[in-house]
Amino acid sequence: MSQHVKVIKLNENLNAETSPKFQQEVAQILGSDVETVLVDCQNITFLDSSGLGSLVLAFKTLRNANIEMVLCSVKEEVKMIFELTSMSEIIDIFPNENAFHEGALATN
Repeated sequence: MSQHVKVIKLNENLNAETSPKFQQEVAQILGSDVETVLVDCQNITFLDSSGLGSLVLAFKTLRNANIEMVLCSVKEEVKMIFELTSMSEIIDIFPNENAFHEGALATN
């Protein structure tokens, strides 16, 4: 069974200035055949409250559409924010994109 995965690569820090662009990308996925959104955070070194709120909103929006959202390649300083806010208990975080795909293959 093939899983429909959309990868969103965040190429800049997620903050008040960049969050609307991320939300637009998420909105474009709604109504598609995507089953999982993989947010690649490799290039994020800073996440402010707007960025965190944007990720939470995306997670809730996608979940309401029965689409799973997971993260990968999260740098340690950003991962600390997820741990402090308990977001790491809600959103699955993979070490990298390959680890996600290996995990997805193992469950199919």
